[in-house]
Amino acid sequence: MSNPAFVSVPWVQANFEAPGISIIDGSWHMPAAGRDARAEFAEKALPGAVFFDIEQVADTAAELPHTCPTTEQFAQAMSAMGIKNTDFIVIYDTQGLFTAARVWWLFRLFGHERVAIMEGGLPAWEVANLPTSPGEASQLQPEPYSAVFNDALFAAHHDVGRAVEAQDVTIFDARSAGRFSGAESEPRPNLPSGHMPGAVNIPFNLLIDSATGGFKSKDQLRNIFGDALSVERGIITTCGSGVTACVLALALYHLGITARVYDGSWTEWASQPDANICVLSP
Repeated sequence: MSNPAFVSVPWVQANFEAPGISIIDGSWHMPAAGRDARAEFAEKALPGAVFFDIEQVADTAAELPHTCPTTEQFAQAMSAMGIKNTDFIVIYDTQGLFTAARVWWLFRLFGHERVAIMEGGLPAWEVANLPTSPGEASQLQPEPYSAVFNDALFAAHHDVGRAVEAQDVTIFDARSAGRFSGAESEPRPNLPSGHMPGAVNIPFNLLIDSATGGFKSKDQLRNIFGDALSVERGIITTCGSGVTACVLALALYHLGITARVYDGSWTEWASQPDANICVLSP
């Protein structure tokens, strides 16, 4: 693929002030974490970075959390953030590799191919003793921005239902083994745990090298996906609410494979009255 999934911290250090480079903090935290990503950004960010709020760059009228925005909503949000279609986008988050993948996927979903994630995120930047500054200290200048939706990267509920029925698409689920099996509760109240029939469990954290905050080697990634990884079958990734599914999609892209992300993920699937849910026997 012509566009790499990652750029290194030294590359960002050398280029972050160059014309046409936009640095984006794509941090977000699960509600139970008790952290405010925007407040943390206001205190400490890469110099010149702007904040991408996945709860606001979303279809806020939808019932599900951080639902994918419409094409018009995404274009308006990027314009307000001062992003241009010609920019090379560099995304990071405060955890190393977590929600940056969701922002990466959204850019690509709306036709912005020149986008990459900074390896290791903010922790790697700080380990290198590089400067930070308060976020969004200057007034953002709106820029014209246009977006085009890429159907090949998106899976809706009916797409997943069809895949489950036909069993001709591989579904990779990024949630923990306990949630996937049904042994652990979902973090969202009154939502049953379990999985879609035929889905394969790939907990997203298994893909990440704890020492670097980035992905493990490509050979290790292939081994983790295992025999279920087939370029001859379509692939859909899913998770709890469409965030860590993007980590799986990013890993597959890193391996040269395109996957569709189920935006509604388990929150949408399991909340349907007629939801087809499998659990594993203890």
